[in-house]
Amino acid sequence: MLFLQQNKNNKFMKEYIEVLKKVSLFNRIKDNELSAILSCLSAREFSYKKDDYIWDIDDKITEVGIVLSGSVNIIKEDYWGNRSIISKAESGKVFGEAFSCSETGKLPVSVVACENTKILFVNYKKIITVCSSSCKFHSYLIDNMVKILANNNLKLLRKMEHLVKRNTREKILSFLSEQAEQAKNDSFEIPFDRQELADYLCVDRSAMSNELSKLKDEKILEFHKNKFTLLSDKK
Repeated sequence: MLFLQQNKNNKFMKEYIEVLKKVSLFNRIKDNELSAILSCLSAREFSYKKDDYIWDIDDKITEVGIVLSGSVNIIKEDYWGNRSIISKAESGKVFGEAFSCSETGKLPVSVVACENTKILFVNYKKIITVCSSSCKFHSYLIDNMVKILANNNLKLLRKMEHLVKRNTREKILSFLSEQAEQAKNDSFEIPFDRQELADYLCVDRSAMSNELSKLKDEKILEFHKNKFTLLSDKK
């Protein structure tokens, strides 16, 4: 655990400056201001191993997480341990913002490391509250946080579009079509392995694998591991 302070974070900034520059929370903020921001936000860094729980269901949180390296899955597990993936956050992405600003602050989900991962936590209230030093960048942080909340809501709506499809085949095609649109290319990589994709689309893995094989045989798409190419808009 590392509590970042302005006079002690030179090594940290050197290691992660390129990641921090990509974080949407810090849009419009100059590189030379990032160090002061992290100190103002009481930023702290934690390391996790694969499958470690970063947050568990019903945890009360007051911070926002930023993935410095690795990736995390936001998941929901039922009584029997069946898992659904709500979303995934990779390097440079923010997570937990909607829960840290809720009235209860309690998590209805869990957050799990997909691999060895480093997370930077920043205090949510300090993001949205102008500090005693009247730091000029707080207005940017507030605006950026609102945009993050809005964009993540849109992502959840797009996911719902996949889940309401009638069968596994339609869910797969809906998801892959969205991925191609985001990549602006017929060839792209998805952020999930097979089990994660099944958990994300809420389908049986075997049934999904069978449908993928059928789609490949029908020359609608090609794939190797998490790399896909769409060959036709045929449904």
